[in-house]
Amino acid sequence: MGVVMELSELAPGQHGVIVGIGDDASPEARRLADIGFVSGTPITVERRAPLGDPTVYVVRGTRIALRRSAAALIEVRAVPDDVSGAGAR
Repeated sequence: MGVVMELSELAPGQHGVIVGIGDDASPEARRLADIGFVSGTPITVERRAPLGDPTVYVVRGTRIALRRSAAALIEVRAVPDDVSGAGAR
């Protein structure tokens, strides 16, 4: 269905589904889970800042900006554009 990668590797406009958060016992991983980054959640990369950091993601209808270091903790499965329409909202 898609390749598992770090969220920070997805390009603007790409869609994915969250697979998990690395080291889910860390405070940062718990904070990410608290704001909606949980397994099975569709995610879209909206845009990156001009210098590449932070990046704006759409999760559960909310835009959230994350630094690359935080996004690297989140594992996602890339979703091809032709099937992402309904699932990424």
